[in-house]
Amino acid sequence: MTDRLSELTAAGVAVWLDDLSRVRLSSGGLDQLRREKHVVGVTTNPTIFAKALADADEYDWQLRDLATRGVEVEEAVRMLTTYDVRWACDVMRPSHDGSQGVDGRVSIEVDPRLAHETDKTVAEAKALWWLVDRPNLFIKIPATEAGLPAITATLAEGISVNVTLIFGLDRYSQVMEAFLAGLEQARANGHDLSKIGSVASFFVSRVDSEVDKRLEKIGSAEAKALRGKAAVANAQLAYERYGEVFSSDRWQALADAGAHPQRPLWASTSTKNPDYRDVIYVEELIAPGTVNTMPESVIHAYADHGETRADTITGAYDAARGVFTDLESVGVDMSDVIATLEREGVEKFEASWLELLDGVRKSLAAAGRGTGRPGQAAEGNAQAAQHAGGNA
Repeated sequence: MTDRLSELTAAGVAVWLDDLSRVRLSSGGLDQLRREKHVVGVTTNPTIFAKALADADEYDWQLRDLATRGVEVEEAVRMLTTYDVRWACDVMRPSHDGSQGVDGRVSIEVDPRLAHETDKTVAEAKALWWLVDRPNLFIKIPATEAGLPAITATLAEGISVNVTLIFGLDRYSQVMEAFLAGLEQARANGHDLSKIGSVASFFVSRVDSEVDKRLEKIGSAEAKALRGKAAVANAQLAYERYGEVFSSDRWQALADAGAHPQRPLWASTSTKNPDYRDVIYVEELIAPGTVNTMPESVIHAYADHGETRADTITGAYDAARGVFTDLESVGVDMSDVIATLEREGVEKFEASWLELLDGVRKSLAAAGRGTGRPGQAAEGNAQAAQHAGGNA
């Protein structure tokens, strides 16, 4: 049988999983994806954690311990989520070691309510780095205006960063500038640049969702003919900018000091429109030195029927620019699209974070009333103790 995910990997795309839960960890499911589906990284976000904690009983024993200690809900959330991320880092460690530190990364996001507060973002990034205490961790920082200096400051501390919620080309250029400045400061601070990693998470399908909505509203034949084209074109032009920055003399000086490039990561790669091919945001975004983080459903879909073609990006720049020209000609304001998506992206993650806090608050209250499941406490402790690092 054709190993399509192996072909994708050979084409230069690192396959990451966009999901994490304690069930996935305790069942061995994550390790199975690493061994059998070429998964070499994991991304998380507040929405993923809210769903994981709402759906699983495997957190009961830890919730009881936290309730007994009387911890505040925000501390409890950090203990629960960093526990899972630390465990995932241990599962992915073979991929990390085998890639000389490039892959095998697991991401955890700073509190999205801090998206517009630089100093607090940096402080929390440092706290999360200390809590998880694994070399293959990524701290996710949103690419807001306040996030940009936080990215630089965090990298300057020798902390690896996944820059998230990137939608537009100009903001992406600012993200790469923040990365270069951060590494330059890290080098001045005496950090080993070979130990610092970074990816820039460029969101894909949400661009089509917003643009298609506007095209439908315009309603002309010319407008409707452009549906489903904006997201791929946007990402392709982002890769063009990546190539320009990471072939510069400024970058070469950092590379000579041992630095790894900040790879583009294609996020939000499940199709939101059922009329589109379910693996379109993988097939159309194949190029060396990229990451594609996918829900498990997309990983299995690609393994089943994905078509790997060598580099579907670098030869498409002119066509991608043509898509942007056509969008402008029918009345789509891409600058407004990008501003809307960034604002809504932060708002959605804030809402998920509040949902997560509320769910943990209720679970702590229930655990405090003795409604946990004693039989699972010992089992959960036994399975996870080697990954806990004292973080109960």
